[in-house]
Amino acid sequence: MYPKTMKALVAYGLGDYRLEAAYPTPECGPDDIIIKTEACGICAGDLKCSHGAAMFWGDEMQPSWVKPPFIPGHEFLGTIVELGKNVAGFSLGERIIADQILPCGECRFCTSGRYWMCQPHNIFGFQSENNGGMAEYVRYPKHSVVHKVPAKISLEAALLIEPYGCSKHCVDRGNVQCDDVVVLSGAGTLGLGMVTYLRMKNPAKLIVLDMIDSRLEKAKEFGADLVMNPGKEDVVAKVMELTDGYGCDVYIEATGHPSSVIQGMNMIRKLGRFVEFSVFSQPTTLDWSIIGDRKELDVLGSHLSPYCYPFVIENIANGKLKTDGVTSSFFPIEQWEKAFEYASGKHGDLKVAITF
Repeated sequence: MYPKTMKALVAYGLGDYRLEAAYPTPECGPDDIIIKTEACGICAGDLKCSHGAAMFWGDEMQPSWVKPPFIPGHEFLGTIVELGKNVAGFSLGERIIADQILPCGECRFCTSGRYWMCQPHNIFGFQSENNGGMAEYVRYPKHSVVHKVPAKISLEAALLIEPYGCSKHCVDRGNVQCDDVVVLSGAGTLGLGMVTYLRMKNPAKLIVLDMIDSRLEKAKEFGADLVMNPGKEDVVAKVMELTDGYGCDVYIEATGHPSSVIQGMNMIRKLGRFVEFSVFSQPTTLDWSIIGDRKELDVLGSHLSPYCYPFVIENIANGKLKTDGVTSSFFPIEQWEKAFEYASGKHGDLKVAITF
């Protein structure tokens, strides 16, 4: 049996995050699974939430989405320590992970199989009734989309299941074909997941853009045909030159910076496919005429990772999806502030995780 209290990072309000040494351990109901957390990756969303971004805490334009007090973290996995009496198909000691969203199972999106757009939209790590992985134990309630994780997958690689699932869904939204020239803007953790998956789809040319040369080197290692730094060269002119003046077929935006959107709109061909993945901290201003009257573009969004985990788990396990060097730092939960600092990338890290 596991203890009644645990170490946990708890968000009590905007800017009020506290490490609790004896926070109540979740109780297991008849339809629940309790896991002992192995580790929890830190997402850019966790950082933006901790910094007070309006999409989480609300502003004059939108209501608050988070429900404090809550335990952050949605990139986590662990081993089963307790099973509810109604739970079938799982055993104590199994290593599992779940999709980051907890579907309600009742709204029109859930009942039509589009659970990742569930109307209540509760995601682990943002609501008090749906606590996340920055704690020693986590409860997976009924309707959690749970998957088994082979023991042979290293912790460093297993922590990439959630981000790589999002990467796969994003690339799939772009409907990449073998004769496409694809430009991916952003080679962070999620961008690198897109690179290694795009390599499996084998487009005619895969071009990766990033402002950090070390990330471009990793992108090249993961399968990019060509890498470019927009801070050092005119990437729009270069892509136009490489495509006989037409532009790329698919542009994937994975930086969250307004300049990357404008850059993509300028380098994508007529009738091209623009996929927006990122969460932005500021608005993007763009003359929308380029989408309609000038180019007739398909502009697509990408959200979460529906039906992607089984593929990602299988192909991380067999090595077809590259993971080496992406998870770069681990910090004990007592050093959560330092972990958040390193997760910002200011020290050159990609994926940073908290351990217990």
